[in-house]
Amino acid sequence: MTPCIVSELNWRGLLYQQTDEKMAAWLNEKPRTVYAGFDPTADSLHAGHLIALNNLRRFQLAGHRPIALIGGATGMIGDPSGRDEERSLLTFETLQKNVAGLTEQISRFLDFDHPTVPAVVANNYDWFEPISCIDFLRDIGKHFPVNVMLAKDSVKSRLAREESGLSYTEFSYQLLQAYDFVHLYRQFDCELQIGGSDQWGNITAGVDLGRRMGCPQLYGMTYPLLTKSDGTKMGKSADGALWIDPARVSPYTFYQYWINLGDDDLDRCFRFFSDMIEEEIVSLLKTHDEDRGRREGQRRLAAEITKLVHGEAGLDTALKATEIFFGAEIADLSDEQLLSIFADVPSTKLGRDQLSGEGLGLLDAMTSAGLAKTKSEARRTVKQGGAYVNNRRESDVDRALSEADLVGTSTLVLRSGKKRYAVVHFE
Repeated sequence: MTPCIVSELNWRGLLYQQTDEKMAAWLNEKPRTVYAGFDPTADSLHAGHLIALNNLRRFQLAGHRPIALIGGATGMIGDPSGRDEERSLLTFETLQKNVAGLTEQISRFLDFDHPTVPAVVANNYDWFEPISCIDFLRDIGKHFPVNVMLAKDSVKSRLAREESGLSYTEFSYQLLQAYDFVHLYRQFDCELQIGGSDQWGNITAGVDLGRRMGCPQLYGMTYPLLTKSDGTKMGKSADGALWIDPARVSPYTFYQYWINLGDDDLDRCFRFFSDMIEEEIVSLLKTHDEDRGRREGQRRLAAEITKLVHGEAGLDTALKATEIFFGAEIADLSDEQLLSIFADVPSTKLGRDQLSGEGLGLLDAMTSAGLAKTKSEARRTVKQGGAYVNNRRESDVDRALSEADLVGTSTLVLRSGKKRYAVVHFE
């Protein structure tokens, strides 16, 4: 077991609050079980969840057992922390779909076959579903002083808003999360909960409930939220959240987000997300600062995070896509790779028979793919040097496409100008 998990979290800037200043010594005594919670508000996690996932992974690498708790029950309520208004309630069917999506994604980050500290994914719906309302109020609710609940920041901030307020449903959220901690201690001997700084009130509520319900001392630890150097939220793409599901945000788009990160945010992100040691980060950033125009820091960071989330294959796809979108010829790629690289590009389907005989006219292909409204417009584009097939410029207005133009088994890529792409599938 690595004896310095708290020290590592500290130099990485990932230790914000802790319920006991002696936690480092406590963690060094023996392997502990630690959990972080993820509410299934969507069927994918996003960049903001990466700190929690990576921290669980770091605890496991340091010899501790990680539990990723998915809130199948708490997701039906909605956490008021950090919210200005109440969340929309999700249907049970939607929540089940979301739980399945999160379970699959979490499995990429943790080792469930570890010989001594195998990871666990738990769903709190499993223990809340059998509990009746009366039993919950009698056995759990009686341990919560209302004055303490009212003192939580997440509650006070909402009560101060006359236009939105706080429903009893969301007010009760901290009871559910607190009982999660008690249940996980009883079932898995889990003694430590970690979460973002906005979860401090919920975490301390769990520690307090454990004490009131006869558990040995429980511990809590928080890390900073994912924000930019100017204090704004990080992890928002042009289309919204930076999801880690490649079907929502392609590996290329994910990679490009980090490539375009500002210089002032590099140090923090390297510490949060990479496995690089402190000296290596300092050395890399020094080299980066000598010529920021090369964006060496951003390229290394984008590679580190994309590999963490999408694996080697996803990183390879992102790098190939980057080359292609900067003009590299498209060749020697499978249909699957093309679909991944051009996941965000408009596509159309045409009959494969159009490629036989005299072939499919380039002008017809461009209009069918939506790169030109009319054949006359397509003709002008070709004559002006703005038409490309698989990133090769085409200047012949009578050019016909054939089977030989396919990349993979059934796909080719058309381009108009510098950035307008279209994928054509032949079936």
